[in-house]
Amino acid sequence: MTDAKPTETALPPLLAAIPRDRWPKHIAIIMDGNGRWAQQRGQMRVAGHREGAKAVRRALDEALRLGIARLTLYAFSHENWRRPREEVEALMSLYEQYLRDERPTLMKKNVRFVNIGRREGLPAGVLHEIEESERISAANTAGTLCLAVNYGGRQEIVDAAKKLAAEAKAGRVDPAQIDEAAFAAQLYPGGDMEVDLLIRTAGEMRVSNFLLWQISYAELHVTDVLWPDFGEADLHQAIADFARRQRRFGGLEQE
Repeated sequence: MTDAKPTETALPPLLAAIPRDRWPKHIAIIMDGNGRWAQQRGQMRVAGHREGAKAVRRALDEALRLGIARLTLYAFSHENWRRPREEVEALMSLYEQYLRDERPTLMKKNVRFVNIGRREGLPAGVLHEIEESERISAANTAGTLCLAVNYGGRQEIVDAAKKLAAEAKAGRVDPAQIDEAAFAAQLYPGGDMEVDLLIRTAGEMRVSNFLLWQISYAELHVTDVLWPDFGEADLHQAIADFARRQRRFGGLEQE
């Protein structure tokens, strides 16, 4: 999708000696720890979410500078609707404001924006800002920012299966011809790119129903850093950790 390349020649020391072909092209992040960050400071949880939005900007800016083709961030899960109503409303308001405020920056930096997840149930204002950001940035080529909102990996797989079942029932698809590529084509638009590196902040050791199809062969990097504190150096460490891995995809390491 992209002609992403480093926007500056100077690389951080941790990455300077690593060949570019060992860097991840698609990084996905489970942004965990906003609430704990706020609680540790005696603040309301929404304050942690606001600080988390600043971390999104830092991560995107550095990913673009390094030439990472795609950054996918888990912003709001299908299960997050179970949280207190006040927190959900604050998160939706923050997301709507983020999309509106960041749109000029996305255009200036030539970033394509996509949103994955079920759109049914999202507030009208949020849905409008999503569609507007996707529309005006569709032709941008410097990199892709993908936000997962009202997203669940199981739900995505179920929705894809329903689409294929409907096509088969209508006689437009031969069930015997359905393969992995055919199934992947039915995933949420913009969300079908396989993940190279999955980062989880705040030390939790689970994938939390995130991109279950796309992370089949992803490398995992877990850090104890809470998301609002996640900075450029933490991203560099995750990329360096990824580069040290031997990715065999079920085969044997080449001698």
